[in-house]
Amino acid sequence: MPELQADLRVVHPGFELDVALRLPARGVTVLFGPSGCGKTTVLRALAGLERARGRVALASEVWQDDAARVWVPTHRRAVGYVFQEASLFPHLTVQANLMYGWRRVPAASRRVAVDEAVALLGIGHLLGRMPEALSGGERQRVAIARALLTSPSLLLMDEPLSALDAARKAEILPYLERLNRESGVPLVYVTHALDEAARLADHLVLMRAGRVEAAGPAAETLSRLDLPLSQLDEAASVLQATVMAHDPDFGQSRLALQGLCLWVGQCAHAPGSQVRIRVLARDVSVSLSHARDSSIANILPARIVALREDGPDTVTLRLALLPGPESGQAPAQAPVLLARLTRRSCLHLKLHEGQAVFAQVKGAALMG
Repeated sequence: MPELQADLRVVHPGFELDVALRLPARGVTVLFGPSGCGKTTVLRALAGLERARGRVALASEVWQDDAARVWVPTHRRAVGYVFQEASLFPHLTVQANLMYGWRRVPAASRRVAVDEAVALLGIGHLLGRMPEALSGGERQRVAIARALLTSPSLLLMDEPLSALDAARKAEILPYLERLNRESGVPLVYVTHALDEAARLADHLVLMRAGRVEAAGPAAETLSRLDLPLSQLDEAASVLQATVMAHDPDFGQSRLALQGLCLWVGQCAHAPGSQVRIRVLARDVSVSLSHARDSSIANILPARIVALREDGPDTVTLRLALLPGPESGQAPAQAPVLLARLTRRSCLHLKLHEGQAVFAQVKGAALMG
């Protein structure tokens, strides 16, 4: 599988970046961490906007190799870059802004048509407007379309939603998901917002103080008890499921998750669609038997694979979902849930690693 290699070292007064990344050259990789941890520095070094020491290569294309004295300047790297602010040309219409990006690419190298980018980002009705007449979300969608029209081999986004309010973020997130599915261009996305990371990431890189703390598939990394993500109040698991049917009488949709059934609020996705769901650790409880008289509809067989005491009053469990209540070790690829319980409940139920339990999912949010 082709990969993005980034061995980078940057030293500034009071800050040092030292990372060795091997990222999949497909899907969405999210660089996540607090402000000042080096996320943007990595992104700028990938684009050649900041001179780091080391090596940068996308598949067989080497953009930097200090040992071999290779340095490809920014304008020759097949990179599209979207900043926190849309940075559109204020004197040009939306269409003229888009054509600026498209005309930069030789005709023989163009892989994205203007009409395709316009449809993908849903901006056809904006083409005649000036940037000052656009909302923040609309401006970012135009900026993303312009970056895509440079026919990049890699798309970089530096906290593109950080300047938007919740409503504008909700407006643009579906377009980012569609961009991932339909463009085929690998995306490296910087954010310090956990909800964005959970919704978009296929691969997650957790950064802290200029170093990589952890990296791996997003679902696995989010649910690791040895990482600080699972200690946050909004700690959650991300699951991939298939829409099976809708029940309009009760306003619900039935999802399939490796042979298990999960009910969520009714969604607009057609049966057979693949969806991503987020389950907060605080919305999962456990029982030793399958309750038949509970108001909780989602009761799933599971096994405790890890247990962490978070203090005198709280315990977090890592649960591997099972296709049934049978005993035996859960398969490595089993979907994982986090559950946050009181320490009193944990002691009362005598919970321990390896124990078969039932995960009771009070709420599951469909993402997108």
